[in-house]
Amino acid sequence: MRILILGGDGYLGWPTAMHFAARGHEVTVMDNYLRRRMALEKDSEPLVPLVPMPERVRRFEAETGKRIRAVVGDCCDHEHLLQVVRDSAPEVIVHYAEQPSGPYSMSDYRSARLTLENNLGATFNVIWAVMEAAPDCHIVKLGTMGEYGTPNIDIEEGWIDVTHKGRTQKFLYPRQAGSLYHTTKVLDTDLLWFYVRMHGLQVTDLMQGPVYGLSTEETDLHEELATSFSYDDIFGTVVNRFVVQAVAGVPLTVYGKGGQTRGYLHIRDTLQCIELAANSPPGKGQLRILNQFTEPFSVNQLAERVKTVGDRMGLKVQVQPVENPRKEAEDHYYNPAHSGLLELGLQPHYLTDEVMASMLEQVLRHRDAIDRRKILPRVRWSS
Repeated sequence: MRILILGGDGYLGWPTAMHFAARGHEVTVMDNYLRRRMALEKDSEPLVPLVPMPERVRRFEAETGKRIRAVVGDCCDHEHLLQVVRDSAPEVIVHYAEQPSGPYSMSDYRSARLTLENNLGATFNVIWAVMEAAPDCHIVKLGTMGEYGTPNIDIEEGWIDVTHKGRTQKFLYPRQAGSLYHTTKVLDTDLLWFYVRMHGLQVTDLMQGPVYGLSTEETDLHEELATSFSYDDIFGTVVNRFVVQAVAGVPLTVYGKGGQTRGYLHIRDTLQCIELAANSPPGKGQLRILNQFTEPFSVNQLAERVKTVGDRMGLKVQVQPVENPRKEAEDHYYNPAHSGLLELGLQPHYLTDEVMASMLEQVLRHRDAIDRRKILPRVRWSS
């Protein structure tokens, strides 16, 4: 297939690009390096320094013989995005091109404004570029399980049947996001659903849980193909943060009571889910929503898993609850459905002790690069 990956320089975008290209697809990536600039601005650089995109692309071709076309550009620039869509004639667009951090979106006015304008502007422009230049293209957009919040009822897979005064209709499952970033993802879903109804687009919206891991089949080919592994309080997901803290000898920072429960998945399963979605489009005039995670954990369970494996490796891991900088339920019901991707053929990589040990071993090789100042929470949801 001809695949256009927006945000193709990021933690998930770059491994996705390599994954598809290695399997013979014609891949174009577009990125404006916003994620790199935000990391510099917030003193949140990744664990392993990243080589520039042109060098990544050249190294990938040298290792595999496969090409990736890289375009520097901003998805909020409609004319530029439209031209890229016309040039690449994609059958699938994978849309990662958004500011991805809840803490970043809550840090100050400028960061909040950037999150709002970038995320909604990018999605709006993707929709219009498809309508104008590739109406048969399948949009695969990365949403987040955080859109749902933590309701006191089971979370369905995107949709819910509501019966009211004897009449029944299917609606988007109610959303109640816990950060501005997650709120922009709710609005993404609403935008897509509107244009699916009005213009017959075909869209898969993947409600992804927090991703962990730094190793895929392609990133392991050469150190210059590494992806952006963040461990700080702003861009690092909780498993990745805990693994680095264990290696650095910093007590694991459990926020509040530690009962916050979410559905997690390995980075290799993100690639698998994207590929499964791309290979089975829902059809024109359809918004398919899939809950993308493999297994739920509370923060306390994750901390205990890291401590157990780390202690076996001689790391003497400690756990230290800290005041929760976020506004969130710390003890709640959580039971989301997630059968759609399994039915498409997902073969999950679970968070076993062996997987945890492998992550710790990989981070240990970069122990000297860890900046302990980036670990404790620097952003509070409110004063």
